[in-house]
Amino acid sequence: MSLQLVQANFKAKDDVALGGFWAAALGWDVSSEGPGVTNLQPAGFTWPDPNGFYLDFVAVPDPETVTYRVHLDLATTSQAHQAELVARLTELGATPADVGQGDVPWEVLADPEGNLFCVLEPRELYRDTGQIAAVVVDCVDPRAMARFWGEATNWTVHEVDDEHARLRSAGGVGPFLEFLRIPPGGTPVANRVHLDLIPDPIETQKAEVARLRTLGATSADVGQGEVPWQVLADPEGNQFCVLGRA
Repeated sequence: MSLQLVQANFKAKDDVALGGFWAAALGWDVSSEGPGVTNLQPAGFTWPDPNGFYLDFVAVPDPETVTYRVHLDLATTSQAHQAELVARLTELGATPADVGQGDVPWEVLADPEGNLFCVLEPRELYRDTGQIAAVVVDCVDPRAMARFWGEATNWTVHEVDDEHARLRSAGGVGPFLEFLRIPPGGTPVANRVHLDLIPDPIETQKAEVARLRTLGATSADVGQGEVPWQVLADPEGNQFCVLGRA
């Protein structure tokens, strides 16, 4: 029995347009499981391949009412690649963003719906992650978040201190999951980007949800109604979903 961190899920005003931006940005394939949902997967991967990581874009009435505690970091292989990628993303509709980062070697951008992301300078750490280097979550206590998510997913903790924590799948594939300390600012009502986990096998969903509760997860109501997935919140209030059989 295990849980696989399978995808990041974006709330969107226009799932087709936003999914199209990210598909062009990453060079990923596009599909749809139904109206209002756009699915992205790396070329050559079929969801839910445990070696893959995926993006979902789901249309919601008013995504601006939620918060921005999760963002993507994109990997580059050289300074020239970084500059070329920033230029191409800008042509696709991304805009520069100032979040008080100051003089840093990475570029902070916003996608067409305002979701922040970073285009990193080349780093050896991310040479084999693919286009997405990391999914980064703002938090108050990186150590506590590393404990919870490490036990929840059985991912390996590669680095942890009072300011930052970094985890990656036990198989050493795909992006890192990172937690970055920010000053306390209240519990979010709902994150605009959240993580989806899938049980293996899928029939263990109920048992996995029970296990997560023992680790500190709590139930979350985001208006999901009767759905086959379970919505939970981690110890800092970040919502995530444990998927089930549709």
